[in-house]
Amino acid sequence: MNHLLTAAALAITAATPALSQNWTMTSTWPSSLELIEIDKYWVDLANKLVDDDKLTIEFYEGGSLVPAGEVFGAVESGTIQAGADWPGYWAGRDSAFSPLSTTASLFNAVDYVNWIQEWGGADLYNEVYGNFGMVYLPYGVTNNESGFRTTSQPIRTLEDLAGLRLRLSGLEQGKLLEKLGGNQVSMAGGEIYQSLERGVIDGAEFSTPNVDFSGGFQQVTSYWSTPGWHQSSSVFGVMINKGAWDALDEETQDRLQIAADATMLWSLSFTERRATEAYSQFQEAGTEITRLDDAALERVQQLANETITEVACENPLSAKVYASQLSYLADYATWRDASAPFNLGRTPNGPDLAAIQACAE
Repeated sequence: MNHLLTAAALAITAATPALSQNWTMTSTWPSSLELIEIDKYWVDLANKLVDDDKLTIEFYEGGSLVPAGEVFGAVESGTIQAGADWPGYWAGRDSAFSPLSTTASLFNAVDYVNWIQEWGGADLYNEVYGNFGMVYLPYGVTNNESGFRTTSQPIRTLEDLAGLRLRLSGLEQGKLLEKLGGNQVSMAGGEIYQSLERGVIDGAEFSTPNVDFSGGFQQVTSYWSTPGWHQSSSVFGVMINKGAWDALDEETQDRLQIAADATMLWSLSFTERRATEAYSQFQEAGTEITRLDDAALERVQQLANETITEVACENPLSAKVYASQLSYLADYATWRDASAPFNLGRTPNGPDLAAIQACAE
């Protein structure tokens, strides 16, 4: 009789649909910075695609639940189920997060999309985040960042970087800036405006032109040095606590992935249009816009390659990510170069693949 009761209970359990999951999600971005629009787009699309009786995601702007720097820990611990981020913020935990977020003079936005979707990149995001009990869905990509904005001293040549205190994110980026004579100052995006206004820093980089304009940087800087060689592209996405992810059925997981893929495509076209509009807005605001010459960019490339190799070879997992990216570049180069000038970006003269592969072993 006990066996019959047990079998009946199991049958009832199996027939009972999973309880609806209610996720709390926040971001590293405050509502004042336009990057949050990428996060909102994914949440809205995910909530439309997923049945309400399976999952509902409630989104809170950055800073409203936990400080930006604590979003990672909140998701890792399960305090919240999901958190939108830029992976480079967590490079202090593992330097492998750095190439998952951006590269110095290497990938453009299309390279990240290609690599993530078809050259094995998605698996590496989940390997790195998986070490911290998380699943990761990349869902946003932007092309190269604006470059440095300065208050009173323009940056027209690399020599002009000497001695400047510049807000800059990124592990490799900071080391590269120091080789060029500048000084990296780390701070959250929401602190940049006041730091520029008060003269705490001489200049700053943050994001694409539209995001920089939403941050009001045209009000506190006079000069803009392009291009954004320090971050030739950036990736954004959502960290999901693995326990919360595993509680979802496969169909719901698939729909969240579909929402991520769709958001990534939208984010590229959205930010490129908005960046174009913001470029004109900076001109209208009286910002002096200059561009480094080709010789300067070639020097940056050489130092970037050197810096990437140094950082990658300090951590086998970081080297593994970089080796995958460089293998993609080598693989794609034949067709990309053959299709020039109608191709998708440049094939960079990047770091030595064999040297970094050796560090990944």
